[in-house]
Amino acid sequence: MIKRTLYFGNPAYLSTHLEQLVVRLPEVEKNDTLPDSFKKEAQAKIPIEDVGVVILDHQQIVISQALMAKLLANNTAFITCDNTHLPTGLMLNLSGHTLQATRFKSQLEASQPMLKQLWQQTIKAKIKNQALVLKKIGVESGNLMKWSKDVLSGDPDNLEARAAAYYWKSIFPQIPGFRREREGVPPNNLLNYSYAIVRAVVARNLVGSGLLPTLGIHHHNKYNHYCLADDIMEPYRPFADALVLELVRNGEDFSTLAPSVKKQLLALPTVDVLLNRERSPLQVATQRTTASLAKCFEGTSKKILYPELPV
Repeated sequence: MIKRTLYFGNPAYLSTHLEQLVVRLPEVEKNDTLPDSFKKEAQAKIPIEDVGVVILDHQQIVISQALMAKLLANNTAFITCDNTHLPTGLMLNLSGHTLQATRFKSQLEASQPMLKQLWQQTIKAKIKNQALVLKKIGVESGNLMKWSKDVLSGDPDNLEARAAAYYWKSIFPQIPGFRREREGVPPNNLLNYSYAIVRAVVARNLVGSGLLPTLGIHHHNKYNHYCLADDIMEPYRPFADALVLELVRNGEDFSTLAPSVKKQLLALPTVDVLLNRERSPLQVATQRTTASLAKCFEGTSKKILYPELPV
């Protein structure tokens, strides 16, 4: 079942009752002219088992500890945003799998040759999907396809960076001189937001597969608690890019993260991807990807299942 992504961008009281997430609005609660029966009917209730990601994007949201505990027990990923509406925090369940200790051990004992081979697969898949994004909009991508096949174990030639330089120079021809930078001009803001969603979905499924999201196969920043999520999401980034590109090409105002834009970006977990030539939602595909990675660490497989962008 596809888990729901819930976005809260207005003041709200979030609590729980009978295994449901209860949403109450302060303007209704504090209005003494409204009868209690109306206030009760104005509450929204969502089964906790249906929730996969929660995004809190307002400084006046109040959430109960009981609800947080239930959501995390359900392996829900929490994203918190700052006063500029950009994601700043991610919270995950500490014990998402019954064999977590065993899988942590196999992950920690992974050899350097294995990690380099896994990174090779990751970059091959990422560059190929970047090529497919460009192909989809009619931009020459033959060099990217070639580079995706030329990636060696560990990517010693840094073909990832070479591909990125060409890719970002070509993807937004309507924006002269566009550069991919976290603090750069729009639509960098949309890319940041969409990547945060993908990162949360991947991190959630890494935990669900019994893996430690902190210990990466390539990223090793000591200040980054989600290095493995940042590794495994690389081939999924082009799906976010494609959605942002579609918004730009459709004439959407991308100068700010307007509610209409956020609504479209929040659909990322449900976009179609190809995995083993079968279509499935991105959220389901990430579950299969992280499960395949766990098998690689256990030694029962040598291949991570990565998605391909439908063209």
